[in-house]
Amino acid sequence: MKTQSQLRTVVGASLIGTTIEWFDFFIYGVAAALVFNKLFFPAFDPLTGTLIAFSTYALGFFARPVGGIVFGHFGDRIGRKTLLMISLLMMGLSTTAIGLLPTYDQVGALAPALLILLRLVQGFAVGGEWGGAVLIVAEEAPSASRGFWTSWPQVGAPAGNLLAAGVFALSSALLSDADFLAWGWRIPFLLSITLVLIGYWLRQAVEESRIFAEEAEQAHAFPAVEVLRRKGRALLVGGGLRFGENICYYVATTFSLTYFTEIRGGDRSLVLNAVLIGAALEMVTMPMFAALSDRVGRRWVYGAGAAFLVAWFLAFFALLDTADPLLVGLAITVAMIAHGAMYGPQAAFIAELFPTQLRYSGASIAYQATSILAGSLAPIIALSLYQLYHSITPVAAYVAMGMVVSVIAVFFAHETKGIDLRDID
Repeated sequence: MKTQSQLRTVVGASLIGTTIEWFDFFIYGVAAALVFNKLFFPAFDPLTGTLIAFSTYALGFFARPVGGIVFGHFGDRIGRKTLLMISLLMMGLSTTAIGLLPTYDQVGALAPALLILLRLVQGFAVGGEWGGAVLIVAEEAPSASRGFWTSWPQVGAPAGNLLAAGVFALSSALLSDADFLAWGWRIPFLLSITLVLIGYWLRQAVEESRIFAEEAEQAHAFPAVEVLRRKGRALLVGGGLRFGENICYYVATTFSLTYFTEIRGGDRSLVLNAVLIGAALEMVTMPMFAALSDRVGRRWVYGAGAAFLVAWFLAFFALLDTADPLLVGLAITVAMIAHGAMYGPQAAFIAELFPTQLRYSGASIAYQATSILAGSLAPIIALSLYQLYHSITPVAAYVAMGMVVSVIAVFFAHETKGIDLRDID
């Protein structure tokens, strides 16, 4: 077992790497909600252009399971570390390239085509990132505190979102609307290359997972095929755990931007700042929820977070409708903190479903395949429901139904806290 100092190095490198990758992934979502409809799809009315922009946003999610399978295959055969380095470089270079793209007015249809291509590369890269970053920590952490330690790579998601929303909020505050639309939106994408170089340097100090190294000779020829053959129930449980959590997160942090600014005519800075505050508080509370899951169990903490969010989304949009800064902040902040009760323990919960030789593939497939049905489609379905019914109630019901799926998955899951990863077969 690694010393506390060595474990902190592994955790720190994973956290910084996932923060950078999620920053890259989320700035696309913010830009899709705020500017891509105008710059890459200007021939449509604003809401339809936003819907198309969200569709290109969704393509990144469709590429994630492919990335999960490919990275999982090699991660289960040759190790976790090498694949983490590759995913980080792929994400950073594709994100930086988006910041250099010409717009529709400059090159016509080539602009959205290039945007779509780079979004697919982003999705492929982040599809391989999560499994490696989580497992290299999970396979080194003590069994009794695995939930706490593996929550730190998870913190990379709200941290990346915080960084993305922060850079956009700063750009929006300092620039006029015209300047922001002309060139200010590019700043977050171009910053990516600097962050990636820092992350790459830090990850070089991380050693290969000890548990993987012990069992490397037992690797399967085709881990993804083997996990589908042997661990179908675990895949369904892991996917179900993700389903509602993923829908909730992207409705609260992406669709809410469009709803508040495009539909309700609210101030862009207000909702961006609300996401900033929510992400900051989720970063702080997520490891607390994960540590609690080490004590009382993954199922109790995860299920409580899901059940609470079913109720909270009955009031979520009514709070946004007030346009009151305090109530808008409350709506998004509480949703993100409650989301952390699920997302914090999730890494350990899913990792503990699969044996070492299949863990990268199994965890990645369970985590990333759900992103197609949940995260990728959530903003699109939410906006489509609003356009169809001219009411926000169906959107709230959609989120609540997704959370019910996660509650059902918790019911069918076995409690895994404290289990020795070597004992999973």
